[in-house]
Formats: sequence, C-alpha cells, structure tokens
Amino acid sequence: MSSLGFSVLFVVFFALTLGLRFWLANRHIRHVLRHRASVPAEFAPKVPLAAHQKAADYTVAKTRLGIVALLWGSAVLVGFTLLGGLQALSTALLPLTGPGTLHQLALVAGFAILSGLLDLPLDWYRQFVLEQRFGFNKMTPGLWLADMAKGALVGALIGLPLLWVILALMEKSGDLWWLWAWCVWSGFQLLMMVLYPTVIAPLFNKFTPLADASLQARIEGLMARVGFASKGLFVMDGSKRSAHGNAYFSGFGSNKRIVFFDTLLARLDPHEIEAVLAHELGHFKLRHIVKRIVVLFALSLGFLALLGYLKTQAWFYTGLGVTPMMGASNDGMALILFMLVLPIFTFVLSPLSSITSRKHEFEADAFAAKHTDSSHLVSALVKMYEDNASTLTPDPLHSAFYDSHPPASVRVKQLALAAA
Repeated sequence: MSSLGFSVLFVVFFALTLGLRFWLANRHIRHVLRHRASVPAEFAPKVPLAAHQKAADYTVAKTRLGIVALLWGSAVLVGFTLLGGLQALSTALLPLTGPGTLHQLALVAGFAILSGLLDLPLDWYRQFVLEQRFGFNKMTPGLWLADMAKGALVGALIGLPLLWVILALMEKSGDLWWLWAWCVWSGFQLLMMVLYPTVIAPLFNKFTPLADASLQARIEGLMARVGFASKGLFVMDGSKRSAHGNAYFSGFGSNKRIVFFDTLLARLDPHEIEAVLAHELGHFKLRHIVKRIVVLFALSLGFLALLGYLKTQAWFYTGLGVTPMMGASNDGMALILFMLVLPIFTFVLSPLSSITSRKHEFEADAFAAKHTDSSHLVSALVKMYEDNASTLTPDPLHSAFYDSHPPASVRVKQLALAAA
C-alpha cells in the first residue's frame, strides 16, 4: 500500500467513525428528551417523576459533553498524525536522547504527558461542573490534584519499566517479537489482578472490613451456598469522591476480595445487597471473568501480530504524517500510531463486544434470581438507577454501541420471567 492510499483510507474511516459517533449521540439525546415527560410504566410505581427527569437531564448533559470531547479528541488525533505533531515531538526529543530505545521511550512518555495535559480541561469540567451540578461530586480540587499526581507516579513506576521491556523486545528479539511481547503483557495483566486490590487500590481509597455482623453473616451464607471463597469483605470510602454507588469483587485466584462502596451500603437494605452481590458472584461462578480474560489475551495477540507487520511498513508511518528514521528504531512511534488509529478502524465492531457483555449480564441476573429473591435484585437495580441518575430510556442503537449492560426495562422483564 502507498502512503497516500493509507492516508486516504485513514481519513475515510476517521470521517465515518466521527460521523457515526456524532449521529449516535444526537439520537440518544433526542430519544431521552422525547421520553423525559413520563416515567416508563414498569417503573412508575417506584421511580418519582423528578428522579426520572433528573436522570434524563444528567444523561443529556453527559452526552453533550461527550460530543465536545469527541470533537476535541478528533482534533488532537489529527494534530498528532496528519498535521505532524508526533513528528515534531520526535524531532524535538532527538537532540536530547539520540536515536535508539531511549528516544523511543522518551517519545512514548512525552506523548502520554501531552495527551494527559490536553485532557485536563475536560476532566476538570466533568468533575467540578457537570458532576457538581447534579450533586454527585464529593471531591475537592486538592483531592483531584492528589489523585492525578498519584496516578501519574504509579503509572510511571509501573509503565516505564514495562514499556522499556516491550521496546527492547521489539528491537532485539527478531520477527517474532510480538509473541514474546504478548507473553510479557499477559503476565503483567495477571500480576496486576493480584497486586491491584492490596497494593494499588489502597493508595487511592480506604478499605475497611465490613463491620455489620448481620450483613456479614448473610453474605457469608450466600458465598457458602454458591461455593465462593473470599479474602474478606471490605467497604470502600467512595463517598469522598462521588455519590455514585457500586459493588465489585477484585483479585485473582486466592486473592479475591469483595468490595462495597459505602454509598451503596447506605442506600440498599440487606436483602438487596445480597441480591446485588449474588449477581456479581454469578460472573465468577459462570466463568465470565475467565472468558473475558481469554478474549482479551486473544485480541491482544492478534493486534500485536498486526503491529508486528505494520511497524516494518514505511507507508504506515508516512501515511500518518511521520517520517521514520532510517537505520534507527521507530518502535515507540509505531506503538503510538497503532494506539491512535486502531479505535478508528474498530469502532464499528463495538456492538459485538456489547452483545457478549449483555449476555453475561443476563446470565448473572439469572444466577442471582436462582440464589436470592429476584424481586430484591429488581428493587436494588431501581434504586441504583435512580441514585446514579441512569436513564431508564436510552436510545436502543446508542445503547447497543456503548452500553455493556442491558437497558433497565429489559433486565427487569428478564428477571420477572426468571421469577415466574
């Protein structure tokens, strides 16, 4: 392929993806506003009109901000590629590092820093304007800055050594570098599943053992019934950052732990908490986590193999506004370009991921209905949708592209069938 041909192909897919995402967002806004005036019949006895309208307004505000972010991100993408931003960054770093692995490492790090800085205004607006307006923000500017600094430090301490290993493999391990890089990446992902709950997450949140003895006994009874062993039950201080609530389990192997947001415990009754946890345990017992890991590893292997081919093709660089260095490594540049353009070519496949994820959610709901009273899960879901201001009337097509969970009305109907 010629560089001009690849440039044209990139521009065509870029325009199609941008247009599709913009169209989906506007469909979603119109659909939500069209149903704002009344609560869907199946939720009318439980969800006040004011809460339904708040969810509609919150959804529309988030989607409109998403459109701004989409346009800004698209401009940044074009600036880094076709307008020569990455080439300029590489040229500026070259006198400081010289050609080779250090230059490529600095290039990726510099790109990450610039990208983060460019995202800051929208991140700030999202947290301190949009979330604040709807009563969800609990963060102070100081905590926001501290989180950002800690995240950057942890990312550098973990990411830079990993990046150095990947770049070294790309440069020195021959044509099959992508296979060895995949082994390193997969091992790193598994290691993070073990270390994240006990080493990384506590850097950002406080985790305390569940103190409610009766709730603990109820949960332990559920775990005994379904055959789940946990390292412990913990409450996370999510309320210091947000009013949103959730529950999850993290870790891998014998390191699994169950975590509840304090906001969730404050809102749900013990029967509802048990039902929500049964849903989460369903993902584990039905091997959804393992299946997702296998798919992730398979996709990463395929993408790395594709990168192994693309990094040797001059048109891949020149077609995206970069002049590859002759006789020196271009591996960091190849990584950046690949990460930038891959979503452009794969966005249209997003519903395939949603289909699989939704299937898992239905199965986990059915598992919860089998081991707890399904009405308790329904009431918990309604409260969580209301508390998180999640719209009950998403546009179906927008939801198919973006939502990993089925719409609330569909989930409730399925649970009703499971209880029948």
